[in-house]
Amino acid sequence: MAHTIVFSAEAPAPIGPYSQAIQAGNTVYISGQIALDATTGQLIGNGDVAQETHQVMRNIQAVLAAAGLTLRQVVKCSIFVKDLGNFGLINEIYGSYFEADYAPARETVEVSRLPKDVQVEISCIAVAE
Repeated sequence: MAHTIVFSAEAPAPIGPYSQAIQAGNTVYISGQIALDATTGQLIGNGDVAQETHQVMRNIQAVLAAAGLTLRQVVKCSIFVKDLGNFGLINEIYGSYFEADYAPARETVEVSRLPKDVQVEISCIAVAE
């Protein structure tokens, strides 16, 4: 199956050999997003998990928009956290971006380290209607 690279200048450019997202058919696979500012390339939040989570969600929204989608089309998310003790706050912020009737499937995993030593990384899969 052919696939198309999805790119948004409103989200941070990849920091390695990967794409922000790939669209295959009507499915869009969004690479893990961290709290990087698209304009400066700098980390947002200075270790503040709330600020990081908001920036990650804004980055996801930007990539979705480049594919002509919104958070309503997200069907699955994977959340990677450095400290599961922050789960409650991350969950509250993450949840504020989704309408209750469109909450995607999800898992949350604590990991020992994330790129650039961020607190949270989120990837997702969306399906065009």
